[in-house]
Amino acid sequence: MSQAPVIPAIGLGTFRLKDQEVKDAVKSALDLGYRHIDTAQFYDNEEAVGEAIHESGIPRHELFITTKVWHDFLDGDKPVESLKESLQKLGTDYVDLALIHWPSPDNAVPMAHYIGKLNEARELGLAKHIGVSNFTIAQVNEALAAPGGAHIVTNQIEVHPYLQNKKLVKHCQDKGLQVTGYMPLAVGKVMKDPVLEDIGKAHGVTPAQVALAWVAQQDIVVIPSSTKPAHQKANLAALDVRLSDDEMEKINALDAGERIANPDFAPQWDQ
Repeated sequence: MSQAPVIPAIGLGTFRLKDQEVKDAVKSALDLGYRHIDTAQFYDNEEAVGEAIHESGIPRHELFITTKVWHDFLDGDKPVESLKESLQKLGTDYVDLALIHWPSPDNAVPMAHYIGKLNEARELGLAKHIGVSNFTIAQVNEALAAPGGAHIVTNQIEVHPYLQNKKLVKHCQDKGLQVTGYMPLAVGKVMKDPVLEDIGKAHGVTPAQVALAWVAQQDIVVIPSSTKPAHQKANLAALDVRLSDDEMEKINALDAGERIANPDFAPQWDQ
């Protein structure tokens, strides 16, 4: 089940960014050439993201906008209705990608239901593509087997040098899914890593750029969150950095299973 990549290799993550801060971040990213913006119902910033996109004047068809359906909206017709509300806030007729943000806690809503509803939203033209986020290997299998699951294009998961999620990444890629890696900079921890610093010096780049290059070189979409134009520009440039096999292995050795996004409703993670 191989699909051509549909998601741009780098996007701007907007988690924890609100109001004017997120507007400024989105505008500067778009000015720098980003065309992929990642938001979510839970971030409570869809309206501000939509305003920034509108004010940028960039034609809608040139952009790739992702949003995510929160787990409170998985039952009944809520996946479709909540997505319509997201579109209204974003000021667009469709998103390029709609994700289920988290699997239903304790499987309270059957997965077959909400994957089916997400696909219904796709059939209605509310989303061009659909996907999942924070799904385990078993949940990815269940989602793909659900009605409409054949249209899933990605699993968005936490990926950085200290949580590499190798088994899950390989499983998704073997199934023909793109993997999208969030928190690729481990909320800033990579900046002070001596291994990444050494590799960065050899390339004349920052430890953050090394971390992003390492993620991207595994064919994983990166969505770093940054408000500073200089950092956004550096993050874009990181995709041009080519790490050697030896350098990749040195970063692989940093894996410590350090998970940052681990709410109490999270699934039983793969080890």
